[in-house]
Amino acid sequence: MDRKISLLLEDGVTFEGYSFGYEASAAGEVVFNTAMVGYPESLTDPSYAGQILTVTYPLVGNYGVPEDKIINGLSRFYESEKIQVSGLIISEYSHKYSHWNATKSLGDWLKEHHIPGIYGIDTRALTKLIREKGSMLGKITANEKTGKQKNEEFYDPNKENLIAKVSCKEVLTYGNGSKRIVLVDCGVKHNIIRCLLKRDVTIIRVPWDCDFNTLEYDGLFISNGPGDPSLCEVTVEHIRKAMAADKPVFGICMGNQLLSKAGGASTFKLKYGHRSHNQPVRMTGSDRCFITSQNHGFAVDATTLDEEWEPLFTNMNDGTNEGIRHKTKPWFSAQFHPEAASGPTDTEFLFDVFIEMIK
Repeated sequence: MDRKISLLLEDGVTFEGYSFGYEASAAGEVVFNTAMVGYPESLTDPSYAGQILTVTYPLVGNYGVPEDKIINGLSRFYESEKIQVSGLIISEYSHKYSHWNATKSLGDWLKEHHIPGIYGIDTRALTKLIREKGSMLGKITANEKTGKQKNEEFYDPNKENLIAKVSCKEVLTYGNGSKRIVLVDCGVKHNIIRCLLKRDVTIIRVPWDCDFNTLEYDGLFISNGPGDPSLCEVTVEHIRKAMAADKPVFGICMGNQLLSKAGGASTFKLKYGHRSHNQPVRMTGSDRCFITSQNHGFAVDATTLDEEWEPLFTNMNDGTNEGIRHKTKPWFSAQFHPEAASGPTDTEFLFDVFIEMIK
């Protein structure tokens, strides 16, 4: 029988379940993901750094975890080199797995990376609580009966520069295409790099605080990443300097927020955050609507955009900004994930738009 383990929220509500990962305490912001599949991708997404992830789908672990294979410097199946979440919460855990490329169980994978996991939790009730009260901090502790109870402190990851933690530490190069793209790594998902490489480019991946303006390049890409964009002023200043060259710029998720700040707009913390694989967004000036995958706790205040900028996409659930574009310059962004791994790829055409701007 698996050991009992608990999730304690900052409002005092406690959920009890059973451990299936590494037996240790953990703390962070409790968020949720609505995907039916794709837990290997979600767990390795750097945008989840500092967060305790709740997967709302009832059964998790049934197809195991694939062996991580590095091809040309990129993981074949994962979104980064390691599990990024602080903890995992699910309803029902499949102790037996079956899939043609699975090499281990989800529980064993969590243990390898020292990440605690809980099953037996009413994830619908937990998600409803978060949706009613807003984003909440939480901590995972072993049950007192096991003798491993720890007084773990609550931890707010948004007060820390998480981007500095997940960004690469040196300049990396991928591909040998005809166009050179500087990719500012704020916690980039590997599938973003894969999507760009399919389009005949050379990628120069630089750390979040690197002054890339000294490099030769044809287009600038600003990646996704975790946490509060206000902690990355050095990156914003580098983007502002790049704007003087009028080269094409494309930002995704955190990239949307940093590009907006470089253009003079402000950002704010969302009460709930957007944490799902089915967020509808509408393209400005049209009736076109797309289903998107999202994971962010901050958003751009579209009312603070300079008159030279305009919203590109709007969230149809709450009316918040989902992307911006400059009215005359080749600069645009998306708050959602066009590369969506896992998730819908309805908007992958935005990579084509970016490449055409460069050409």
